Amino acid sequence: MGKPTGFLEFTRELPSKRSVEERVGDYKEFVNRYSDEKLNQQSGRCMNCGVPFCHSGCPLGNVIPEFNDAVYNKEWKDAYDILTSTNNFPEFTGRICPAPCESACVLGINQPAIAIEEIEKHIIEIAFEKNFVQPKKINKRTGKKVAVVGSGPAGLAAAAQLNYAGHTVTVFERDDQPGGLLRYGIPDFKLEKWVIDRRVKLMEEEGVTFKCNANVGVNVNVNDLLREFHAIVLAGGSTVPRDLNVPGRELDGVYFAMQFLKQQNKRNANLDPLANAAIESNILSAEVLATGKNVVVIGGGDTGSDCVGTSNRHKATSVTQFELMPMPPTGRTQFMPWPTYPMTLKTSSSHEEGADRKWAVATKEFIGDENGKLKALKIVDLEWKSSADGRPASFVEREGSERIIPCELALLAMGFVNPQYAGLLEQLGVDLDERKNVKATEKEYKTNINKVFTAGDMRRGQSLVVWAISEGRECARKVDEFLSGGISVLETKDQTAAALMF
Repeated sequence: MGKPTGFLEFTRELPSKRSVEERVGDYKEFVNRYSDEKLNQQSGRCMNCGVPFCHSGCPLGNVIPEFNDAVYNKEWKDAYDILTSTNNFPEFTGRICPAPCESACVLGINQPAIAIEEIEKHIIEIAFEKNFVQPKKINKRTGKKVAVVGSGPAGLAAAAQLNYAGHTVTVFERDDQPGGLLRYGIPDFKLEKWVIDRRVKLMEEEGVTFKCNANVGVNVNVNDLLREFHAIVLAGGSTVPRDLNVPGRELDGVYFAMQFLKQQNKRNANLDPLANAAIESNILSAEVLATGKNVVVIGGGDTGSDCVGTSNRHKATSVTQFELMPMPPTGRTQFMPWPTYPMTLKTSSSHEEGADRKWAVATKEFIGDENGKLKALKIVDLEWKSSADGRPASFVEREGSERIIPCELALLAMGFVNPQYAGLLEQLGVDLDERKNVKATEKEYKTNINKVFTAGDMRRGQSLVVWAISEGRECARKVDEFLSGGISVLETKDQTAAALMF
């Protein structure tokens, strides 16, 4: 490695951020860049560890020690080539991935892990600045046409890979712009949308066609796709949110997190937040704002954190976040040994901006006023009992803890249960698994319908952006095998890693 003693000389440092007071006044990204010296030091911390467990921690199989070495030596083109050999969109993962690779970092056994995610983001941004990122020339077209339904990270990855294989790819997106949850689920302060636009433009220059406001199964006929295309990839995501069916759920003031977040992203794009351009389901007839309200976010994950950050920018009176589970430990326990992904306490940048976080709390009732508007919640504390493996297994309500708190806006951020079945999936007649995801084999990504494949959250359930990209890439390889008669020009992630390492 470039700096054999780097991990002894330097500790982990993350880039600075704009102050809380400044950043809550806008929706711009607020994480600054490393100085050249700091980037050199952080990449130099990567060890010559013999067996780099970060490879297995990353669903994409990113070849991390090699690109760290290239960064340390300022070999920017090599760093870019190594990174993009396994990852189509490091500008996305470098901003919003929870970095399971860092949890598997060997240095993380007894020191803070390498800042892999930040180094990834720096590689791709430097590559754009140095004009290394150029449209790839497709030397020969196969004459085969592929439809990709959904333009989230799984759909984009599948489309990019299939295009590189020489197939003619059309992406159908029901919203007015491509990106899926990257566009209308992730707040701009975590991922500004010019980042998506830049990548989509590049893909268009490479030959991928995007058709927006195209809701397959609603205003695009499913049978037309089956007739026109040689293969179809379903990458529509897991979009049905988990609900909370307690008394008062129908009150004005109780919304799903994505209804709230999507409206703000549309405002940021100078679009009508109520426009139903894509024939969406669950469209709202009024704007949802947190301004001047007591906001309660129900759900402790990343989506809940995004609601916290957005509510703070709306200038909410107060922001409280509930989690049904007990407060996780601050560090690894005997039940979450290295290199497994640890379920430890995570404090996001949105939490830094202000939120009253409460664990082991259940919401029993939404309470409204005489006009049907939410005014309060009835909640109760929980006592959890753990199973033999240390995980919370069962709970009881803590006697005497029931109480009522003021709340004019409740945002349900409890995750997603399955893809939307009505429309596309129902008309295709695809089989579903026991969790109501589209059923497909892990190795083949094929559904029960001839020439129809699936990838991403629609197949595996709600997951991470890095898993979605991995799914899209692997699905594309199987589609290419199907179209080419069994031999794909697209490498597996293991083949790519082996070629780069040896």
